[in-house]
Amino acid sequence: MIIGHGGNIQDLAKKEGCAVDDIIDMSSNLNPLGPPETIEKVICDNLIKIRSLPEPDALTMRKGFARFHGIEDNQVVAGNGTTWFIYTIPKAFGSKKVLICGPTYSDYKDACLMHKIDFHHCTAKAENYFNLNIDEISGMAKKADTLFICNPNNPTGSLILREQLEYLIKKHENTIFIIDESYLPFVDQADQYSLVAKTGYENLIVLSSMSKIFRIPGLRTGFLSGTKGLCEKIMAYYQPWSVNALAQAVIKHIFDYPERIEPFYRKTRDYIKEEKKVFLEHLKGIQGINLFETNTYFILAGLKNNMKSKDFCEKIGHHKILIRDCSNFFGLSDQYVRLSLKKRQINDRLANLIKQAAKND
Repeated sequence: MIIGHGGNIQDLAKKEGCAVDDIIDMSSNLNPLGPPETIEKVICDNLIKIRSLPEPDALTMRKGFARFHGIEDNQVVAGNGTTWFIYTIPKAFGSKKVLICGPTYSDYKDACLMHKIDFHHCTAKAENYFNLNIDEISGMAKKADTLFICNPNNPTGSLILREQLEYLIKKHENTIFIIDESYLPFVDQADQYSLVAKTGYENLIVLSSMSKIFRIPGLRTGFLSGTKGLCEKIMAYYQPWSVNALAQAVIKHIFDYPERIEPFYRKTRDYIKEEKKVFLEHLKGIQGINLFETNTYFILAGLKNNMKSKDFCEKIGHHKILIRDCSNFFGLSDQYVRLSLKKRQINDRLANLIKQAAKND
């Protein structure tokens, strides 16, 4: 298991000798607006449900997801976050040769290591703004039985068109494509990129996270969608009561009011679009750091002048702001960090700290 995920605010609080609540976490990729207003009330109103077992297969929340996306119930599996699926998929499908498109989320690799499965990377380069080359992926996909793509990608924020993904899926029928859409709800016109409604392909699995967009990572909820046959393979490894009662209540509530979902998405997208514009303008022309274009609210930054990510994160951390050291992403070096935007005042503060840190080096 990788220890260097974002969000280790306890460690920074200990180093700085302060309370955990004093730390501003700009390392974790979560909705800066927070969860919808009704979520916490739903949790409080449903606390009594922890006294009983939840639905063993989370059927009600599965039905809500399927209804919203216009697919069948038997094309959906609900899980304890998308991470559970990532670690289960290679085993469930008997993967022997895995291709990981990156630099990306480390758990794809860790899942292969756990199950002792051979894996390779198709890695985008900084000179191409970390945009993956479809022809290169296609060439490597010939030798893979399973392929992981995060779209939009973490930590680069790059995005692949749905037409390009469908081209690969159709061309390589013997390769199972795992498309992780955890951050897609943050993208404008996300429905034009999503493959959830296209899960009739016999070699396509789509992962959808509820944690990021609704900012409920502690509830651990996510979905896998695919054909009935592919879902049955996953269900062979499914444990009863994998999604807890409070999580099921919250997700049921969200899909009980589908008319609220798109407005919440739009509000979030509009907000991060404006905040990203202001933040990037604030740092325009700054020496010592290169901010890569992104389709999401998190930004990958390349450090210059031999500045190291560990030292840079420590400088920012002294001001009780946690950012993500990206040195443990395969395909990146110890000169990359990731910044996840928050509210305007905090973003401005981070921009000023970045200026100071870059100037000192």
